[in-house]
Amino acid sequence: MQKRDRILVAIMVVAVLVFFAILVGDWPGGGGFALERFGNRVALAETEGQITSAAWTVRQIRHWTDQDNVKAIVVWLDSPGGGVAASQEIFEEIGKARDRGKKVVASMGSIAASGALYVACGVDTVVANPGTLTGSIGVIMQFPVFEGLMDKVGIRLETIRSGEFKDVGNPGRSITPREEEMLQAVIDDTYEQFVDVVAEGRGIDRDSVMAFATGAIFTGQQALELGLVDVLGDYQDAIDIAGEMAGIGSDPETVRQVRRRRVGLLDLMGSILGLRIDPDHGVGGPRLAYLCTF
Repeated sequence: MQKRDRILVAIMVVAVLVFFAILVGDWPGGGGFALERFGNRVALAETEGQITSAAWTVRQIRHWTDQDNVKAIVVWLDSPGGGVAASQEIFEEIGKARDRGKKVVASMGSIAASGALYVACGVDTVVANPGTLTGSIGVIMQFPVFEGLMDKVGIRLETIRSGEFKDVGNPGRSITPREEEMLQAVIDDTYEQFVDVVAEGRGIDRDSVMAFATGAIFTGQQALELGLVDVLGDYQDAIDIAGEMAGIGSDPETVRQVRRRRVGLLDLMGSILGLRIDPDHGVGGPRLAYLCTF
Protein backbone atom coordinates (compact mmCIF):
# COMPACT_ATOMS: atom_id res chain seq x y z
CA MET A 1 0.00 0.00 0.00
CA GLN A 2 1.38 3.33 -1.01
CA LYS A 3 1.97 6.12 1.48
CA ARG A 4 -0.84 8.19 -0.05
CA ASP A 5 -3.30 5.31 0.35
CA ARG A 6 -2.26 4.77 3.97
CA ILE A 7 -2.89 8.43 4.77
CA LEU A 8 -6.31 8.27 3.09
CA VAL A 9 -7.27 5.17 5.10
CA ALA A 10 -6.09 6.84 8.33
CA ILE A 11 -8.20 9.90 7.59
CA MET A 12 -11.23 7.73 6.93
CA VAL A 13 -10.74 5.82 10.18
CA VAL A 14 -10.43 9.05 12.18
CA ALA A 15 -13.55 10.43 10.48
CA VAL A 16 -15.52 7.30 11.40
CA LEU A 17 -14.31 7.46 15.01
CA VAL A 18 -15.23 11.14 15.29
CA PHE A 19 -18.68 10.48 13.83
CA PHE A 20 -19.19 7.62 16.28
CA ALA A 21 -18.11 9.78 19.22
CA ILE A 22 -20.57 12.49 18.18
CA LEU A 23 -23.33 9.92 17.68
CA VAL A 24 -23.11 8.15 21.04
CA GLY A 25 -21.63 10.87 23.21
CA ASP A 26 -22.23 14.43 24.24
CA TRP A 27 -19.72 16.25 22.01
CA PRO A 28 -18.23 19.37 23.64
CA GLY A 29 -20.23 22.38 22.58
CA GLY A 30 -23.72 21.18 23.00
CA GLY A 31 -25.00 17.79 21.95
CA GLY A 32 -24.25 17.65 18.22
CA PHE A 33 -25.88 14.61 16.63
CA ALA A 34 -26.07 12.60 19.85
CA LEU A 35 -28.44 9.65 20.12
CA GLU A 36 -30.82 11.94 22.00
CA ARG A 37 -31.92 13.20 18.57
CA PHE A 38 -33.21 9.81 17.37
CA GLY A 39 -36.63 8.49 18.36
CA ASN A 40 -39.32 10.08 20.48
CA ARG A 41 -38.22 10.42 24.07
CA VAL A 42 -38.90 11.90 27.47
CA ALA A 43 -36.18 14.24 28.70
CA LEU A 44 -35.16 14.61 32.32
CA ALA A 45 -34.25 17.92 33.93
CA GLU A 46 -33.04 18.26 37.51
CA THR A 47 -33.37 20.83 40.24
CA GLU A 48 -31.58 19.69 43.39
CA GLY A 49 -30.49 21.51 46.51
CA GLN A 50 -31.15 25.13 47.37
CA ILE A 51 -32.27 27.14 44.35
CA THR A 52 -29.66 29.90 44.28
CA SER A 53 -29.30 30.01 40.49
CA ALA A 54 -31.73 29.05 37.75
CA ALA A 55 -29.04 28.77 35.07
CA TRP A 56 -28.49 25.00 35.05
CA THR A 57 -32.16 24.02 35.20
CA VAL A 58 -33.17 26.63 32.62
CA ARG A 59 -30.37 25.45 30.35
CA GLN A 60 -31.66 21.87 30.53
CA ILE A 61 -35.28 22.79 29.86
CA ARG A 62 -34.35 25.09 26.98
CA HIS A 63 -32.12 22.42 25.44
CA TRP A 64 -34.85 19.77 25.51
CA THR A 65 -37.47 22.22 24.29
CA ASP A 66 -35.38 22.71 21.14
CA GLN A 67 -35.25 18.95 20.42
CA ASP A 68 -38.09 17.94 18.11
CA ASN A 69 -37.99 14.30 19.20
CA VAL A 70 -38.37 15.19 22.89
CA LYS A 71 -42.10 15.10 23.46
CA ALA A 72 -42.17 15.57 27.23
CA ILE A 73 -39.93 16.78 30.04
CA VAL A 74 -39.86 15.47 33.59
CA VAL A 75 -38.53 18.04 36.06
CA TRP A 76 -37.06 16.31 39.10
CA LEU A 77 -37.48 18.51 42.19
CA ASP A 78 -35.51 17.71 45.33
CA SER A 79 -35.12 21.14 46.91
CA PRO A 80 -36.18 23.04 50.04
CA GLY A 81 -36.65 26.18 47.90
CA GLY A 82 -34.43 29.19 47.44
CA GLY A 83 -34.24 32.54 45.73
CA VAL A 84 -37.41 34.19 44.50
CA ALA A 85 -36.12 35.31 41.11
CA ALA A 86 -34.35 31.99 40.44
CA SER A 87 -37.54 30.03 41.16
CA GLN A 88 -39.52 32.37 38.95
CA GLU A 89 -37.05 31.97 36.07
CA ILE A 90 -37.43 28.18 36.12
CA PHE A 91 -41.22 28.55 36.32
CA GLU A 92 -41.22 30.86 33.29
CA GLU A 93 -38.99 28.53 31.27
CA ILE A 94 -41.38 25.66 31.93
CA GLY A 95 -44.18 27.85 30.60
CA LYS A 96 -42.21 28.48 27.40
CA ALA A 97 -41.68 24.74 26.92
CA ARG A 98 -45.40 24.10 27.30
CA ASP A 99 -46.19 26.90 24.87
CA ARG A 100 -44.09 25.05 22.30
CA GLY A 101 -46.08 21.86 22.76
CA LYS A 102 -43.99 19.98 25.32
CA LYS A 103 -45.71 18.10 28.09
CA VAL A 104 -44.06 18.84 31.43
CA VAL A 105 -44.36 16.72 34.56
CA ALA A 106 -42.87 17.51 37.97
CA SER A 107 -41.57 14.67 40.11
CA MET A 108 -41.12 15.61 43.77
CA GLY A 109 -38.38 13.82 45.67
CA SER A 110 -37.71 13.86 49.42
CA ILE A 111 -38.50 17.56 49.64
CA ALA A 112 -40.00 20.00 47.15
CA ALA A 113 -41.04 22.92 49.25
CA SER A 114 -41.39 26.68 48.87
CA GLY A 115 -39.53 27.73 45.70
CA ALA A 116 -39.62 24.13 44.41
CA LEU A 117 -43.40 24.13 44.83
CA TYR A 118 -43.51 27.45 42.98
CA VAL A 119 -41.70 25.74 40.09
CA ALA A 120 -44.09 22.78 40.20
CA CYS A 121 -47.06 25.10 39.75
CA GLY A 122 -45.93 25.67 36.17
CA VAL A 123 -46.19 22.05 34.95
CA ASP A 124 -49.00 19.95 33.52
CA THR A 125 -48.97 17.26 36.22
CA VAL A 126 -47.34 17.07 39.66
CA VAL A 127 -46.26 13.69 41.04
CA ALA A 128 -45.14 13.30 44.65
CA ASN A 129 -44.29 10.47 46.99
CA PRO A 130 -46.70 10.08 49.92
CA GLY A 131 -43.89 11.13 52.25
CA THR A 132 -42.54 14.01 50.17
CA LEU A 133 -42.30 17.23 52.16
CA THR A 134 -43.79 20.13 50.26
CA GLY A 135 -45.78 23.30 50.91
CA SER A 136 -44.02 26.05 52.87
CA ILE A 137 -45.83 28.74 50.88
CA GLY A 138 -44.35 31.98 52.11
CA VAL A 139 -41.43 34.38 51.85
CA ILE A 140 -38.68 35.12 54.32
CA MET A 141 -35.91 37.70 54.62
CA GLN A 142 -33.15 37.35 57.19
CA PHE A 143 -29.94 39.05 58.16
CA PRO A 144 -27.78 38.84 61.29
CA VAL A 145 -27.32 41.74 63.71
CA PHE A 146 -24.00 41.88 65.60
CA GLU A 147 -24.66 45.20 67.32
CA GLY A 148 -24.50 43.88 70.88
CA LEU A 149 -21.41 41.78 70.24
CA MET A 150 -19.64 44.66 68.52
CA ASP A 151 -20.36 46.94 71.47
CA LYS A 152 -18.78 44.40 73.83
CA VAL A 153 -15.58 44.07 71.86
CA GLY A 154 -15.36 47.74 70.94
CA ILE A 155 -15.94 47.43 67.20
CA ARG A 156 -18.19 49.69 65.15
CA LEU A 157 -19.02 50.22 61.50
CA GLU A 158 -18.80 53.66 59.95
CA THR A 159 -21.26 53.97 57.07
CA ILE A 160 -21.55 56.68 54.45
CA ARG A 161 -24.70 56.33 52.39
CA SER A 162 -26.56 58.18 49.67
CA GLY A 163 -30.07 57.51 50.94
CA GLU A 164 -32.03 56.50 54.00
CA PHE A 165 -32.43 52.87 53.00
CA LYS A 166 -29.12 52.25 51.24
CA ASP A 167 -27.54 50.27 54.09
CA VAL A 168 -30.66 48.39 55.14
CA GLY A 169 -29.58 45.09 56.65
CA ASN A 170 -26.36 46.54 58.04
CA PRO A 171 -25.24 43.89 60.57
CA GLY A 172 -23.78 46.58 62.80
CA ARG A 173 -27.18 47.94 63.88
CA SER A 174 -30.83 47.06 64.25
CA ILE A 175 -33.26 48.09 61.52
CA THR A 176 -35.32 51.21 61.99
CA PRO A 177 -39.15 51.25 62.00
CA ARG A 178 -39.20 52.79 58.52
CA GLU A 179 -36.81 50.16 57.21
CA GLU A 180 -38.94 47.41 58.70
CA GLU A 181 -42.01 48.88 57.04
CA MET A 182 -40.26 49.01 53.68
CA LEU A 183 -38.96 45.44 53.96
CA GLN A 184 -42.35 44.14 55.06
CA ALA A 185 -43.92 45.71 51.97
CA VAL A 186 -41.40 43.82 49.80
CA ILE A 187 -42.17 40.55 51.58
CA ASP A 188 -45.93 41.08 51.31
CA ASP A 189 -45.76 41.82 47.58
CA THR A 190 -43.64 38.74 46.92
CA TYR A 191 -45.96 36.61 49.04
CA GLU A 192 -48.96 37.79 47.00
CA GLN A 193 -47.13 36.77 43.82
CA PHE A 194 -46.55 33.29 45.30
CA VAL A 195 -50.19 32.88 46.29
CA ASP A 196 -51.36 34.00 42.84
CA VAL A 197 -49.11 31.44 41.14
CA VAL A 198 -50.34 28.61 43.35
CA ALA A 199 -53.98 29.57 42.86
CA GLU A 200 -53.71 29.87 39.09
CA GLY A 201 -51.25 27.05 38.46
CA ARG A 202 -53.05 24.53 40.63
CA GLY A 203 -56.57 25.71 39.87
CA ILE A 204 -57.41 26.37 43.51
CA ASP A 205 -59.60 29.20 44.76
CA ARG A 206 -57.35 32.00 46.04
CA ASP A 207 -59.11 32.20 49.40
CA SER A 208 -58.54 28.47 49.83
CA VAL A 209 -54.84 28.92 49.10
CA MET A 210 -54.62 31.74 51.63
CA ALA A 211 -56.01 29.40 54.28
CA PHE A 212 -52.97 27.09 54.08
CA ALA A 213 -50.34 29.50 52.71
CA THR A 214 -48.93 30.03 56.19
CA GLY A 215 -45.47 28.61 55.65
CA ALA A 216 -46.67 25.22 56.88
CA ILE A 217 -45.25 22.06 55.29
CA PHE A 218 -47.28 19.07 54.14
CA THR A 219 -46.64 15.47 53.19
CA GLY A 220 -47.31 14.39 49.65
CA GLN A 221 -50.51 12.74 50.87
CA GLN A 222 -51.70 15.95 52.53
CA ALA A 223 -50.69 17.99 49.46
CA LEU A 224 -52.82 15.70 47.30
CA GLU A 225 -55.85 16.44 49.46
CA LEU A 226 -55.14 20.19 49.22
CA GLY A 227 -54.80 20.07 45.44
CA LEU A 228 -51.09 20.89 45.35
CA VAL A 229 -50.29 17.46 43.90
CA ASP A 230 -52.08 15.48 41.18
CA VAL A 231 -50.75 11.94 41.61
CA LEU A 232 -48.92 9.96 44.28
CA GLY A 233 -46.01 8.07 42.81
CA ASP A 234 -42.26 7.93 42.32
CA TYR A 235 -39.83 9.15 39.69
CA GLN A 236 -40.53 6.27 37.31
CA ASP A 237 -44.24 6.87 37.65
CA ALA A 238 -43.66 10.48 36.60
CA ILE A 239 -41.72 9.31 33.55
CA ASP A 240 -44.50 6.87 32.62
CA ILE A 241 -47.12 9.60 33.00
CA ALA A 242 -45.08 11.95 30.83
CA GLY A 243 -44.77 9.27 28.15
CA GLU A 244 -48.50 8.61 28.18
CA MET A 245 -49.29 12.33 28.02
CA ALA A 246 -46.95 12.74 25.07
CA GLY A 247 -48.48 9.80 23.21
CA ILE A 248 -45.37 7.61 23.24
CA GLY A 249 -46.54 5.16 25.89
CA SER A 250 -45.38 4.21 29.37
CA ASP A 251 -41.76 3.31 30.12
CA PRO A 252 -40.46 5.57 27.33
CA GLU A 253 -36.85 6.03 26.34
CA THR A 254 -35.32 8.89 28.32
CA VAL A 255 -32.45 11.31 27.83
CA ARG A 256 -30.69 13.61 30.24
CA GLN A 257 -27.77 15.98 30.31
CA VAL A 258 -24.80 15.36 32.56
CA ARG A 259 -23.51 18.38 34.37
CA ARG A 260 -19.78 18.54 33.92
CA ARG A 261 -17.61 20.64 36.14
CA ARG A 262 -13.83 20.75 36.20
CA VAL A 263 -12.01 21.38 39.44
CA GLY A 264 -9.37 24.02 38.77
CA LEU A 265 -7.33 26.76 40.32
CA LEU A 266 -10.39 28.90 41.12
CA ASP A 267 -11.90 26.07 43.15
CA LEU A 268 -8.73 25.67 45.18
CA MET A 269 -8.48 29.42 45.74
CA GLY A 270 -12.12 29.50 46.77
CA SER A 271 -11.56 26.78 49.35
CA ILE A 272 -8.61 28.66 50.80
CA LEU A 273 -10.29 32.09 50.84
CA GLY A 274 -13.74 30.88 51.86
CA LEU A 275 -15.39 32.10 48.67
CA ARG A 276 -18.41 30.56 46.98
CA ILE A 277 -17.64 29.58 43.39
CA ASP A 278 -20.70 28.74 41.34
CA PRO A 279 -20.09 27.50 37.78
CA ASP A 280 -23.23 29.32 36.65
CA HIS A 281 -22.90 32.45 38.74
CA GLY A 282 -19.21 33.13 39.22
CA VAL A 283 -17.42 34.05 42.42
CA GLY A 284 -19.10 35.55 45.44
CA GLY A 285 -18.42 36.02 49.10
CA PRO A 286 -20.29 34.61 52.10
CA ARG A 287 -23.81 36.06 52.16
CA LEU A 288 -24.78 37.94 55.29
CA ALA A 289 -28.32 38.66 54.08
CA TYR A 290 -30.67 36.18 52.48
CA LEU A 291 -33.04 38.51 50.72
CA CYS A 292 -36.50 37.38 49.73
CA THR A 293 -36.23 33.61 49.65
CA PHE A 294 -39.03 31.12 49.17
